[in-house]
Amino acid sequence: MNPSSKSGIAIIDFGSQYTQLIARKIREQNVFSEIFPHQVDKETLLQHAPKAIILSGGPSGVHEDSSPDYDPKILDLDIPILGICYGLHLLTKNYGGDVNSIEHGEYGVANLKISESGDLLHSVKENTQVWMSHGDTVTKIPKGWTSLATSSNGVIAAMSHKKQKRYATQFHPEVAHTLEGQTILNNFLFRIAHCTPDWTPGNFVQEQIQEIRKQVGNQKVLVGISGGVDSSVVAALLHEAIGDQATGVLIDHGLLRKNEAAQCLSVLRDGLGINIELYDESKRFLSKLNGVSEPEKKRKIIGEQFIRAFEDVSSEANEVDFLAQGTLYPDIIESGTLHKGGHAAVIKSHHNVGGLPADMKFELIEPLKDLFKDEVRNVGRKLGLPKSLIQRHPFPGPGLAVRILGEITEERIKILQEADNIYINCLLDENVYDEIWQAFSVLIPVKTVGVMGDQRTYENLLALRAVTSTDGMTADWYRMPAELLSKISNKIVNSVKGINRVVYDITSKPPGTIEWE
Repeated sequence: MNPSSKSGIAIIDFGSQYTQLIARKIREQNVFSEIFPHQVDKETLLQHAPKAIILSGGPSGVHEDSSPDYDPKILDLDIPILGICYGLHLLTKNYGGDVNSIEHGEYGVANLKISESGDLLHSVKENTQVWMSHGDTVTKIPKGWTSLATSSNGVIAAMSHKKQKRYATQFHPEVAHTLEGQTILNNFLFRIAHCTPDWTPGNFVQEQIQEIRKQVGNQKVLVGISGGVDSSVVAALLHEAIGDQATGVLIDHGLLRKNEAAQCLSVLRDGLGINIELYDESKRFLSKLNGVSEPEKKRKIIGEQFIRAFEDVSSEANEVDFLAQGTLYPDIIESGTLHKGGHAAVIKSHHNVGGLPADMKFELIEPLKDLFKDEVRNVGRKLGLPKSLIQRHPFPGPGLAVRILGEITEERIKILQEADNIYINCLLDENVYDEIWQAFSVLIPVKTVGVMGDQRTYENLLALRAVTSTDGMTADWYRMPAELLSKISNKIVNSVKGINRVVYDITSKPPGTIEWE
């Protein structure tokens, strides 16, 4: 992994639901990929020196007034360009061809018939299954372009301008329903763009060690530790790079899981020898959150209080200029800060991205900001972190604040800590924890009637959430065995005072998010 050179694939996003999937599929081949908003200009792309460009799909039609376009000067670049779906329509339009709406769009599985394989469809079967999703089609191929394949409905499904190294597909090679999609992407990466598969954990670690040493010099760094895999990998990376110049700081904001602070200290300090200190700031955080129910406000309060707590620690340690934290690529995408000057839709503010105060005195070190979660875990393995930490489910920086809907009180925190501890331990006991990407409990500000013994109860509703995913950008709900759900529910209701009803969330992402707030 070599993010500083940016010599991989630049993906220009036109709003496709599959854009992050394109990036993931490319990175799985050990080639760096980076997503840019459609407003990106030629000069910005040149600064990143991509080996090739992919134009993503999107929901718009190229003839709509509000349809997203791109800097036409990008076509002057002497590097390969692949357009997918909407990207194909843009290339067709820009090169003088015609794109028109069709009466019945083509959505779902289709058969591809190859007439000329060329480099893009090399080794792909003459008849193969692909995934279509479009309401427009090419009705006139631009001059200099050649049709490579058609769909079973006679729609132009792939074409190329070999001399200018321009390629396009009407179908989505990045989705699993396109059976030979990875072969097609690999052809583009290696036969056409001549990429080098050097985006590896070992290379990433060595690159980041050099970058950290260059940025820090002989100064000191505070490393924000949350107990999760991201911040733990950052701590291990800083420890490897600059040793005792880095001090891990675990701020207990009172919203951690049960016994989490002690477990984190044991793993990092006692197990790996990392310099780490624990600070109990729970009273400060909870006082600031008193009476606050709105989720975005919670995140921003917690983000600011983290920085203020680090500044206090810095003053005690004779001034520290740097703060290292575990920001990931999905955090940047979902916070709408994909690229400076660009645009990405804000899904939610992350406490370490959108929640940072403007007047903080630290210079940030974010060595994982180019990585997806599974890539972070691979780096953690390379650094020698234990499996129990690497495989730990993601845990949000704001902690239980975003899992307690409505007002946060000490009583509600304790209820959720106890219930969630039972839930996670049941998953571990039944050996299903590692099958799940993320599992957690949500305390809902709704009380329901129940009966315990001969007594009527009126207590809290608890929701259980468990999803499967690769990188957290999309997720499906985990099919929890009914017997296990029954066991978890009974144990929580019988053991945790304040809960008398348990429900299970079966919403995927999209349309929902993984966390509730």
